Amino acid sequence: MTVRAKKHLGQHFLKDEQIAQDIANSLTETGYNNVLEIGPGMGVLTKYLLKKKFTTHVVEIDTESIEYLKAHFLNLSDRIISKDFLKMDLAEIFGKNQVAIIGNFPYNISTQIVFKTLENKHQIPEFSGMFQKEVAKRIAEKEGSKAYGILSVLTQAFYHVEYLFTVPPTVFNPPPKVESGVIRLIRKENYTLPVDEKLFKKVVKTAFNQRRKTLRNSLKSLNLSDNLREDVIFAKRPEQLSVQEFINLTSKIENDVV
Repeated sequence: MTVRAKKHLGQHFLKDEQIAQDIANSLTETGYNNVLEIGPGMGVLTKYLLKKKFTTHVVEIDTESIEYLKAHFLNLSDRIISKDFLKMDLAEIFGKNQVAIIGNFPYNISTQIVFKTLENKHQIPEFSGMFQKEVAKRIAEKEGSKAYGILSVLTQAFYHVEYLFTVPPTVFNPPPKVESGVIRLIRKENYTLPVDEKLFKKVVKTAFNQRRKTLRNSLKSLNLSDNLREDVIFAKRPEQLSVQEFINLTSKIENDVV
C-alpha cells in the first residue's frame, strides 16, 4: 500500500532517507519531551523520530496517510492526531507541556504554520522543518535584503533562526518545481517583548505593506505626532531596520504623545 500525493494538500513525499535523518537530527532535544510532526505522509521522517528519546506525535489531515501510518507504525497508533494543525489546540493534547514542531511542510500552508507557532511560542521551544527554499530564506533573512520582511521580523523577535541546508526537487515524489530549504528555530531565552506585542505586530505589518516608502509615509495611518515623525528613524525604509530597531520604534510609538 502506498499513499497518492494529493495536489490540493500540497503533498510532496520525501523519498531520501539521509535527508529525512538529517531533518530528524536537526532537533537539539533540549527543553522538551514531546515532538509533533506535521504532515508525516508515509512516515519517512517519522521512523527516525521514533528512534529518539522524546515522545513523537503526528498530526495528519489525509485519511489515506493515517491508514498507512496505523498499518506500518503500530507503536505510534495512539499518537496519530487526525486534525488540521492550523485549527488544533496544542493545550488539548499536551496540556502545559513543551512540544517541539517538525515536518516536511506542505508549501501551501507553510507560512501559516510559522504564524501558528508564533501564536503558541510559550509552548514551542523549538521548530525544525522543510519549506520552499525561498520561504525558508525569507524567515532567516537579515535586514538590508529584499527578502527581509514581516515573516523575518516577527519570527526573529522570538526565535533564533538558522538556515540549515538546501534540498533538491529530485528527492521528492512528485518532485516540486522549486528547491526546498530546512531551517531551525530555537526560542530565545527571553522571548517576551518589552513593548506591547499587538502594537509591535501592527507596526511591522503596516511598515512592510508599503515597503518602498519611508516609515514617515508608510506609518501615517498610526496618527503619530509631528514631533515623533521628525525622529531620524522615520527617514528609513522598513527593510533597513533590524528586529531590535523595530522594537525600539514600537517603544517610541507607545510613548508618543499626540
